[in-house]
Amino acid sequence: MADKVKVATVSLAGCFGCHMSLLDIDERIVQLAGQVEFIRSPLTDIKRCTDCDIGLIEGGVCNSENVHTLREFRKHCRILVAVGACAINGGLPNYRNYVPLEECLGESYLDGIGVENPHIPNDPELPLLLDKVYPVHEVVKIDYFLPGCPPAADVFWKFLTDLLEGRDPALPYELIHYD
Repeated sequence: MADKVKVATVSLAGCFGCHMSLLDIDERIVQLAGQVEFIRSPLTDIKRCTDCDIGLIEGGVCNSENVHTLREFRKHCRILVAVGACAINGGLPNYRNYVPLEECLGESYLDGIGVENPHIPNDPELPLLLDKVYPVHEVVKIDYFLPGCPPAADVFWKFLTDLLEGRDPALPYELIHYD
């Protein structure tokens, strides 16, 4: 495995749809596995990141744990890629930004339909929520952006094969248009 490109993936505040789209490359995953070693990923259930060549990060940044994970990821990844709308602009989790945090927590834990034993959780084991959801590039330097919600499997394939073949990734319009 020493000659394989090391790839790590992580999801922050999002739905894991981008990871599922990566899996949608279907049988090409076998070809990819011949060229890369997944060193941190839900695909392997490895949760600690060591130095790697390519880091794929999906999801926005909504709590203190996300900030820590993202900064550690940046430290260990030579190339860091923001994958999908949540990482690029906050995506669906970003809708929380239109409601003040206290109001959002109140609606969820105090006044929501079906709430029993109303209280806002305040356990030291829970990561502290940030004032809003941030796109990843507002927290760390990002080298590339893969658009989409989620990016299509062919977008992953083209992007990764370009990198693996030593080319600067170029995504043709046909792969990234949404009209």
